[in-house]
Amino acid sequence: MLIYDLSYEELQEFLIKNGYKKYRADQVWHWIYKQKVKDFDNMNNIPKEIIELLKANFRFNALELVMKNQSVDGTLKCLYGLEDKNLIETVLMSHSYGKSICVTTQVGCNIGCTFCASGVLRKKRDLTAGEIIAQIIDTEILLGERISHIVVMGIGEPFDNYENLLKFLKTVNDPNGLAIGARHITVSTSGLVNKIKEYADLELQVNLAISLHAPNNEIRSNLMRINKAYPIEKLIEAIKYYIEKTNRRVTIEYILIQDVNDGVKEAIELANLLRGLNVYVNLIPYNEVAEASYKRSSREHQLAFYDALTRNGITSTLRKEQGHDINAACGQLRSNNLTKENAWL
Repeated sequence: MLIYDLSYEELQEFLIKNGYKKYRADQVWHWIYKQKVKDFDNMNNIPKEIIELLKANFRFNALELVMKNQSVDGTLKCLYGLEDKNLIETVLMSHSYGKSICVTTQVGCNIGCTFCASGVLRKKRDLTAGEIIAQIIDTEILLGERISHIVVMGIGEPFDNYENLLKFLKTVNDPNGLAIGARHITVSTSGLVNKIKEYADLELQVNLAISLHAPNNEIRSNLMRINKAYPIEKLIEAIKYYIEKTNRRVTIEYILIQDVNDGVKEAIELANLLRGLNVYVNLIPYNEVAEASYKRSSREHQLAFYDALTRNGITSTLRKEQGHDINAACGQLRSNNLTKENAWL
């Protein structure tokens, strides 16, 4: 079992059950998350018998770096191999406010978005909380710098791996864990309505983003298969419930795809859909993938869409492109390496 899969309470319970004082859990936890050791033998203030106990029951080797690509804009994309030889991706982005990491929560994805490389490769399994945590720790070690922000928006649907997601959030937010503030963490969902409401009831300070990508059911159903189960009307109802329950603003993610959803008509329709809600729209120029025929919205269309939202009272941002030259869209690097011979496998 990965040591990262243990919550602090579980580690404490394990050590107490084996006859040790609970302060030993504090010491071990410190080595794992503050010192970021990768070997139990390096915990030099822990008695040898506890070290041997930990070595007999837990391990650190969650990931193996298979490949890394560095963009001209500083974006770093890592292809990691899991112990079962499955591949996942993690993307690190540099911003004026610090380093932000986009983590993966599943091997493959069952949501089936037609514009996304992730959906081409069906879900094989959920990642454990520890495997998600390891993406942050291993990337920090690789980078040699602290990561300050987390986006749970990589391969997979986070709310489809709900319990492991919550365990992950608790550890990374723990002041004695990775100590990343809740408001520096964003969880993105494609729209699992029941889970959005369940998540709202927790009243966490972690940010919520909704992948909408369309102003109506016709376009969204063509882009996102999940819309057939949870149409826009139900999704908007869940967003309203979340806002009322938490009094927090929701980010609406909207990928701009040429001649599909990027017209001024669609912008006005989107504005009408969202009017009165405590949301803002994050406009994302489409990152083209070989697995789909969609094209990136032209700069002219991007700006016209943004202007139409603004004129209609919707706050939005047009996201700066990052990592386009290194296949930074979700699933691209993994897909490319699964469709050709891979010595690592």
